[in-house]
Amino acid sequence: MRKKIWLSIVMLIVSIPTFAGGYLTNTNQNIVFLRNLARDGAIGIDGVYSNPAGVIFLPQGFHLSLNIQNAHQTRTVLTTSPYFPMGVQNNGLNTKEFEGVADAPVLPSIQAAWNKGNWSLQFGFGVVGGGGKCEFENGLGSFENVVGQIASKLTSLGSTGYDVDGYMKGRQYYYGFTFGAAYKVAENFSVYGGMRMLYGSASYQAKLADIKVNTNQGLVPFDKFIDQADFTITGGIAQVDGGIAQVEAGIKQYEAAGAPVPENLTQKLAELQATKKTLQGAKEQINMLEPYREGVNLMSDQTGWGVAPIIGVDFKTGKFNFAAKYEFKTRMRMKNKSTVKEASIIPAINKFRDGSSVAEDSPAMLTAGVQYEALPTLRFMAGYHHYFDVDTKQWTKEMLGDSNEYLLGAEWDVNKFLTVSAGGQRTAYNNKDAGMNDMSFNVSSYSYGLGVCLNVAKNIKVNAAYFQTLYDDYNKVTSTSPLVSDTFTRTNRVIGVGVDFTF
Repeated sequence: MRKKIWLSIVMLIVSIPTFAGGYLTNTNQNIVFLRNLARDGAIGIDGVYSNPAGVIFLPQGFHLSLNIQNAHQTRTVLTTSPYFPMGVQNNGLNTKEFEGVADAPVLPSIQAAWNKGNWSLQFGFGVVGGGGKCEFENGLGSFENVVGQIASKLTSLGSTGYDVDGYMKGRQYYYGFTFGAAYKVAENFSVYGGMRMLYGSASYQAKLADIKVNTNQGLVPFDKFIDQADFTITGGIAQVDGGIAQVEAGIKQYEAAGAPVPENLTQKLAELQATKKTLQGAKEQINMLEPYREGVNLMSDQTGWGVAPIIGVDFKTGKFNFAAKYEFKTRMRMKNKSTVKEASIIPAINKFRDGSSVAEDSPAMLTAGVQYEALPTLRFMAGYHHYFDVDTKQWTKEMLGDSNEYLLGAEWDVNKFLTVSAGGQRTAYNNKDAGMNDMSFNVSSYSYGLGVCLNVAKNIKVNAAYFQTLYDDYNKVTSTSPLVSDTFTRTNRVIGVGVDFTF
């Protein structure tokens, strides 16, 4: 039982993405992306992230983009468990909804480039992974399911149900610093080389508090129930030991007299010994629960960093612009500073033990895009993203396959002051049940964005946009217990404003 409680708690160390992109990758690094998602083949200062090789085709001089985004997401898990009807607050129902709210009030990003001759020197900063805080005020289904299991195993000691105060809160930010340079090989062809340094910062809090056991006499605090049960069991063992001693003494008298031992005495001894074994088992169970008489609290802070190269190309021909980019895998090891101090035979606990490191690699990413200029004022775009998730230490091939994204967008210059645009994206995760649980899940989705660009001055543009994601549902039935199931989904919206300068 102790192992199950700890296993449920320590697995809270999860990523909490609130952006577009892969499992640990945020692709919305500029407001222009929010209003037109297919930017992989477009030319703009936002290309410092999406198409760095194409930035060299901007006018000569210094270009700067400052952006602020606000993201709000909910994570909803509908859990069905045979133990939930034992919860005094569940009204006898075996299905319960657990909702987490993730907010990232202010998410800044910067893209800058200096174009001189055939060279473009570039810098970018943004939250390229994670991106917010997530809080489950009532804990999670896996929390409550463990408490329900405990209550069900204590029925022989008078338990008829349970009550618990569950809670979970997590925060994760991956700050990315990008440095690189593009070179114009020909008038219509350029290449790019650079690198990104990631710094990860995360913290997690979880608790199971105010645990109560329901009995025929009402709710009893868990610690008092343990004390009462221990007192009853200890007394029962002493009484059985007394009975065993009496029976054994009677048997010895028969054996000393050379007379056959009555069958009823032998049977009585076996019954008493079986009763003692049962009581000793209950005693061991109570002892295992002893560390949790005051509930369970876990706090963990993680930090880590990693560096990876980035390469890109851009090719212009007629009304078309083609581009591609490859980001190498970033090896990340997040070091724990945790309340879990001692080693354990349970791998999940050791993984998050104080001083240990957690593998959180960001996957390699291949992007390709094209832009077609149908008219001088009208442009269409398409893009493709492939995430090499299975090659990271974050996930295994047994848990999921690589992820893919497909993007379309359009942009129209209404006049010299106003540009409007819109775009859409399909994110397709190759999820498998082994990689999905209520502490960490991603589901495939459709996203759309729309917005405007205002040319407020000759060298100043203001971008504003709204971005929305519509998520699929993912249903999972626990293979080891067909009666336990989860349905996962999310909601997400992002709004943002940015200003672009040219000097």
